[in-house]
Amino acid sequence: MTGREGGHALADLDTALEANIQAFTAMMDAVGAPAQPHATRRVTNRWEGARDAGGRAPRIGPRYNWGMSGFTARDVPDQSGRTFFVTGANTGLGFETTKVLAQRGARVLLGCRSEGRARTAIDTIRADVADADLAFVELDQADLASVADAAARVAEEPRLDVLVNNAGVMMPPYQLTVDGFESQFGVNHLGTFALTAQLLPALAEQPHSRVVVTSSLAHRGSRIHFDDIDAAGRYNAQDRYGQSKLANLLFMYELDRRLRAIGSPTSAVGCHPGIADTELARHLPAIIRFAVPLVRPFFNSAAQGAWTTLMAATDDGVGGGDYIGPSRRGETAGPAVTVGSTSTSRNPQLARQLWDLSVDMTGVDPGI
Repeated sequence: MTGREGGHALADLDTALEANIQAFTAMMDAVGAPAQPHATRRVTNRWEGARDAGGRAPRIGPRYNWGMSGFTARDVPDQSGRTFFVTGANTGLGFETTKVLAQRGARVLLGCRSEGRARTAIDTIRADVADADLAFVELDQADLASVADAAARVAEEPRLDVLVNNAGVMMPPYQLTVDGFESQFGVNHLGTFALTAQLLPALAEQPHSRVVVTSSLAHRGSRIHFDDIDAAGRYNAQDRYGQSKLANLLFMYELDRRLRAIGSPTSAVGCHPGIADTELARHLPAIIRFAVPLVRPFFNSAAQGAWTTLMAATDDGVGGGDYIGPSRRGETAGPAVTVGSTSTSRNPQLARQLWDLSVDMTGVDPGI
């Protein structure tokens, strides 16, 4: 096959995959599942036209290009001597992130609700990495008392270099957290906000420390329902999931702005996995769960979905306020690169309003 023929073949394959993605998206729309945007949708990158203090343009990863390279697990540098706290670490993206970090020599604390499932995850990792330095930390982000206990336990560690906020729920039936919050907003955002706030002092003790916040493609087109934050009036699982993921990004950007303002050594970075094959989708409608095996080859495995988290947590080229996502097919799959997010997610006024509300709801003030 000639180079030109090969290029045509790749273009034809990409077109075929895009057609399958569009068909899957249309079906998801029809049943009320979170639709993914078309691969050619233009999303403004917040770094466009920007320069740092030295006049350098921040790195912007190219997107929607079959021939591009990006960050994968192979690119994670040695992490010996560093400590990570990964929430939701016993399965899916959290498990895969933990496994790679352990392979690179890090000490990893697994924040999980179930000690049994955490121990199973630890045993599985140690079957491949015999000397993996792993420890269980009980954490239920649907319970602010549990969040406080977990933060206190982690703060006892000699050091904390990176907090990876990965735990979350996706489109469950309507339910409330222990503290009375709508579950998706309560777990995905308020739990993340409270945990991060209580670990900032520990993180501040280490140079180049980071807070990683996991968002989603679902943040696009979403809004914060300040007039009905707990969905007492109306609950739509898809809509509320999008709200929680938008809240994650608003929090990440605002946190990084505030950390910069006080000269903190800690930075905040966001990421999203694209479409990854994990247990998080267990609450999707049956028709979508039935269709998943048909489209699974086109999207990320859990291990591939973790590439964006790993880049956000470990890549020396990542800066505060960066947002990391997959590089291919509308950010649904592929190696990790820097990507853009919506203008709503980058609205400082909206972020400050959410910050103040989060302090009021959790009773936890980061003090920055």
